[in-house]
Amino acid sequence: MTQDVWNPAQYDRFRDERSQPFLDVLSFVRPRPGMRVVDLGCGTGELTRALHRRLEARETLGVDSSVSMLARSQAYVGEGLRFERRDILAFIDDPQGPWDLIFSNAALHWVPLHEHLLRRLTLGLAPGGQIAVQVPAHHDQPPHVVASEVAAEAPFREALAGYVRRTPVLPPEEYAVILDKLGYREQHVRLEVYGHRMESREEVVEWMKGTLLTDYEKRLPPELFASFVERYRERLLPRLPDSRPHFFPYKRILFWAKR
Repeated sequence: MTQDVWNPAQYDRFRDERSQPFLDVLSFVRPRPGMRVVDLGCGTGELTRALHRRLEARETLGVDSSVSMLARSQAYVGEGLRFERRDILAFIDDPQGPWDLIFSNAALHWVPLHEHLLRRLTLGLAPGGQIAVQVPAHHDQPPHVVASEVAAEAPFREALAGYVRRTPVLPPEEYAVILDKLGYREQHVRLEVYGHRMESREEVVEWMKGTLLTDYEKRLPPELFASFVERYRERLLPRLPDSRPHFFPYKRILFWAKR
């Protein structure tokens, strides 16, 4: 396991905004009696509980690698719902299937090689099983581009040994092609732009501190990461409209498929 830098309080600052894509991808799922469900990247488990209840599943397993996020999940354990600390890559090597639904909301963008990943996940599905996924697709926008620019500057470049985060997320049409190649009989793929109204553009930095910037936080000493965030803020804010409230559009890919 890598260093755990996930902060539930920071992540939940935008709880409602992060919940809507979960609910949207969940709306694609077709419930059936007695489902076995796994939620990859379940975080605190609150939304996993909503998933379990909405589907009236027989069994739901939430999987996450973060101790701090999973600490909150214990409040939801019971009635067929449980949680386990595992990396998603470890899960695909031992999926404990077959599953009727493999679900993942805002987690698979941390995992490389998506065609290979989807192939492996498909092997864990029962006949007639479903997969439902949401991944951010915002990597070509200033909040992500600026992070890469700052990572390439001294002294961060040296401390990171040249590391710059590259997204594994594919264009939406490629997911459609992959799902078809994998033999799914039905599928739905869409690119959605979610509009968030924030008090000011400064809140975009707080949003990113809860997600993207954690990838640099785990690789930098605390004092240097603090400098990284300040440099990020310095470079990002001039590229965003100085409006109050600030409208923050955020792109995501949602897809569902049934075997």
